Amino acid sequence: MESFSLILAIVVVTALAFDFTNGFHDTANAMATTISTGALKPKVAVAMSAVLNLVGAFLSVEVANTISKGLVDEAGIRPEVIFAALVGAILWNLLTWLVGLPSSSSHALMGGLIGATVASAGFGAVHGDVLVTKVLLPAIAAPLVAGIAAMFATRLTYRMGRGADTKASEKGYRAGQIASAGLVSLAHGTNDAQKTMGIITLALVAGGAVAPDSDPPMWVILSAGLAIALGTYLGGWRIIRTMGKGLTDLQPQQGFAAQTSAATVILASSHLGFSLSTTHSVSGSVMGAGLGRKGGVVRWSTATRMFVAWGLTLPAAALVAAIAEWVCGFGSWGTAVVAVFLVASSAAIWKISRREVVDHTNVNDHDTPEAPAEEPAGVVTQAIAAVTPPPAGPSEELSATIPAPATADPQAPSAASTV
Repeated sequence: MESFSLILAIVVVTALAFDFTNGFHDTANAMATTISTGALKPKVAVAMSAVLNLVGAFLSVEVANTISKGLVDEAGIRPEVIFAALVGAILWNLLTWLVGLPSSSSHALMGGLIGATVASAGFGAVHGDVLVTKVLLPAIAAPLVAGIAAMFATRLTYRMGRGADTKASEKGYRAGQIASAGLVSLAHGTNDAQKTMGIITLALVAGGAVAPDSDPPMWVILSAGLAIALGTYLGGWRIIRTMGKGLTDLQPQQGFAAQTSAATVILASSHLGFSLSTTHSVSGSVMGAGLGRKGGVVRWSTATRMFVAWGLTLPAAALVAAIAEWVCGFGSWGTAVVAVFLVASSAAIWKISRREVVDHTNVNDHDTPEAPAEEPAGVVTQAIAAVTPPPAGPSEELSATIPAPATADPQAPSAASTV
């Protein structure tokens, strides 16, 4: 076991606390569509996701190495810097969870690390090429790729199911949705749990507990996997509601297409070592699936709020982390002040959230600020819907062959009299 100083122990505990918030913040990524379409009961869904997040944490360390070895210079980074980075990331996660916005925990962590590093060692300590190629570009590409893939997958799904029995088809797609949601959970553990592994490993290197360029120790992998699994099981119900009902109303076919597209993008990015936002990928795929169904409506007011949160994540977390690092620079008492502020702020956010409780019993309620009952179709929705073939099922085909019933008005002319 590595030798620990007090500050290093504080950093490790704080990193696991961030991992916990990452778990409940991102539960929606894997299970929101599965819950909203009724494929799984809410508590069963989050339990399944928690187990698969834990399994996924053991599949790879490529993303962890990107964070611990690639994004910032290990030399000169003190444990206090990493602590300040985690403070910025945790507070952003909690604030966006409070308002039900599916922002990126990954980018909150990246922003916190960059802000604290710049405050401590200057801009030269940040590797700009890694930031651009493995963080910023995937942030832009992931929702676009996942959204386009989900849109075409949804169209293909409806086209292939044309003429099939509606109830049997929906039952089959619900089963497929469960499998694809499990794949997203596995991918989330593979990608997001590694971010905490990378942060802890970077702290161990900064504190002299492990050698530079080391891979995450086994206890780090296990603890990070357990923390994200526990957070996932508790469920970020506010964000699940937004993702499942606030962006669009999904049918089982759309949920299956969205989950499969997102899982493919996330797993491919994990293999390449990209610090991808699973939130961006899943949100993009949900919107793409909404646009892929004839008559589907994406609620652009919710989407716009979400896009704004995405744009603010990196700079907001970086600013808070930079301030926290400046306070920590005053010594042990400064670090204690930041720690007290983090605990007090987290408790205050939790207390505010109790004013309107969202849990597994009301997560699918419609008439809420996060999930408005109706919203007019926007220009993009109308344009894409106009060229999308209708998902004709047997009931629609049957109704098309049955003439309209005769009018009940005795004064109306008969069909024969009009000849």
